[in-house]
Amino acid sequence: MQTLSSVSRALAGTLLSAICCYTLASFGCPGCVQAAPRSVTPRGPLTPDEKNNIAVFEAAKGSVVYISTSEQVLDYWTLKVQTVPRGTGSGFIWDSAGHIVTNRHVIADAAEATVRLADGKDYPATLVGVSRTHDIAVLQIRIPAKSAVPIPIGTSHDLQVGQKVYAIGNPFGLDWTLTTGIVSALDRSLTGEDGVLIQHLVQTDAAINPGNSGGPLLDSAGRLIGMNTAIYSPSGASAGVGFAVPVDTVNRVVPELITKGHYASPSLGVQTDETLSRAIARQLGVQGAAILRVRPDGPAAKVGLRGARIGRRNAIFPGDVIVALNGKPVDSVARLLALLDDCRPGESVQLTVWRDGKEFRVSVTLRSGEDDN
Repeated sequence: MQTLSSVSRALAGTLLSAICCYTLASFGCPGCVQAAPRSVTPRGPLTPDEKNNIAVFEAAKGSVVYISTSEQVLDYWTLKVQTVPRGTGSGFIWDSAGHIVTNRHVIADAAEATVRLADGKDYPATLVGVSRTHDIAVLQIRIPAKSAVPIPIGTSHDLQVGQKVYAIGNPFGLDWTLTTGIVSALDRSLTGEDGVLIQHLVQTDAAINPGNSGGPLLDSAGRLIGMNTAIYSPSGASAGVGFAVPVDTVNRVVPELITKGHYASPSLGVQTDETLSRAIARQLGVQGAAILRVRPDGPAAKVGLRGARIGRRNAIFPGDVIVALNGKPVDSVARLLALLDDCRPGESVQLTVWRDGKEFRVSVTLRSGEDDN
């Protein structure tokens, strides 16, 4: 026989259940009311700009590769050498022979490199050549010619500020990511991590993140106009301005790397050193690239340029200081080398030289840097 309290509790439970069911039903309880999907709002056609973004990405995606590298380290406990992951980056297919172009810093100090194509297949890569001056490296993978989709090549000398650009790469290991922006400046210079001055860089506001290095920078026609190489970010975050090696430089350097394994810059036939040059220039009160030694029978020797002399107790007696090349100021050895890179072996250049407190000009015919080795 139920007590009064138990009856009260049963009635209270029934009443509460009814109230909850009514309340949930009123507000759309999933268990009480069948809810239908909302109707879709038509969006209309894509804009011409969106269609072009998609077309550029789809056309170029097959030419962009993902590069992962590894290095060998010694386990001090077992004294065994182990292969461990080192880093990742991007690159692009250069030709049907399976040559891959990327940044030198992407594969620097790596023991092995693996290239992944857009179809998801991985291939071991071999190193063909590098140019430290331009931060360019060429790898090669063995793939059928039909699987190699070379990226279309454009030009960079006719780029204009405000022109739309596309960056494709693998930031943070995320496969084949597209970012867009504009050319925000031209002819920028940037000193790399190893102290090399890279000239004529294309500056862009397109997002360039870790892993984008070595990937292509494209114009609105889907042509290669640069290779993404660095980002300048005062905050340390992946937000700032990006820089790309111009395609005109890439198209000049890569064929030589494929053919010779290295790039021989034009040479004056002189020996320089940045640290000593700065010390000499500071001592003389001028800005320029001090000549330390003139190579016998080289272009500089033929026109009578002089190097520094070493006296007693290793005292240095300054020689000539190059202060301009073809009318462009030279304020360091790095600037001289960068200006020389714009020239060709066999080309005649005009040097402005400081000697004994006076400046004079002299014409020098450049030779290949290979002749200095």
